[in-house]
Amino acid sequence: MNEQQRPDFEADPGNVHPVARVVLGVAGVTLIGIGVVLLVLPGPGMLLLLAGMVLLARAIPAFSRFVEPVRLKAMQGAEASVASRWRIAGSVLAGLGLIGAGVVAVLVPSLPLAGWATGLSLVLSGLILFALLIWSHRRVHGGR
Repeated sequence: MNEQQRPDFEADPGNVHPVARVVLGVAGVTLIGIGVVLLVLPGPGMLLLLAGMVLLARAIPAFSRFVEPVRLKAMQGAEASVASRWRIAGSVLAGLGLIGAGVVAVLVPSLPLAGWATGLSLVLSGLILFALLIWSHRRVHGGR
């Protein structure tokens, strides 16, 4: 990747307001924490790690050296998720399963851990999965 294609993740410490640094740092650490959890749970763990690393690199320029390796792994994962029709079908079924489980969690409150919060988070996870699947497919296969 040449210098024109590669985004510059380094922030100039003099140009970032101290309050903005704190907000970027907290948001970055939060996204990294969620991303680490989603590495073992179903979800876009590497992409959230990447987003958190980018925000953290904006707040603390020394972290910018960690962004590129995470970006490469996240893009490899995105490409692998749409590498074949079987993987796409599996991802679509997983998204439909998440949305279905969310609807069941809302409609059947007698189930363990069921309720609005659980149901809405499952539906939201399914919708995020679909959005990331579409983004990955467009990025890899070049469709608009």
